[in-house]
Amino acid sequence: MKYKTRKYPLLSACGLNCGLCPNFHLHTEGKFQCPGCAGAGFSEQHPSCGILSCCQRKSIEFCYECDEFPCKKYDGWGDADSFITHKNIISDMEKAQRMGIDAYMAEQNERVSILSALLNGYNDERRKSFFCLAVNLLELADIKAVIARIENEIELEANVKERAVVAVRLFEELAEQRGISLKKRKKT
Repeated sequence: MKYKTRKYPLLSACGLNCGLCPNFHLHTEGKFQCPGCAGAGFSEQHPSCGILSCCQRKSIEFCYECDEFPCKKYDGWGDADSFITHKNIISDMEKAQRMGIDAYMAEQNERVSILSALLNGYNDERRKSFFCLAVNLLELADIKAVIARIENEIELEANVKERAVVAVRLFEELAEQRGISLKKRKKT
């Protein structure tokens, strides 16, 4: 199916934060890099998406705009993760509805910027999914507090592996305080 380009491809119609997905942040040529939900080239990479098709048939951008939200398509969907966490899809949709999409996207764009900085300065080629989860699941104020602590604790001459160890430790400490797991959930 050919999808119409969406105004906000970094937040999927279903509530996934595409801008915080490891596949959105690939920097290696020849690898699959996702353009976000109905972004340029989406139809070629994702020929079938029932939720996006439903939204486009109803002429809505997000599921939360539908009277049936959350519908049966969401049953059990948040119980496991794919490339990106599905943990907060319902609560993120409700937050976008409550805040307004422009305010929500401003916050998401800030998260994407922070994630890009983490991937560029602290990823030892083994931490991409971890940083994506941390920036997706933690509150923005908490993320900023961890970033400030990282900058205070890392020596200027530290290599990327040393920077990654400190960043991961600080994110894990905060996540544990908040009762949040920074591990992908697999289907059982």
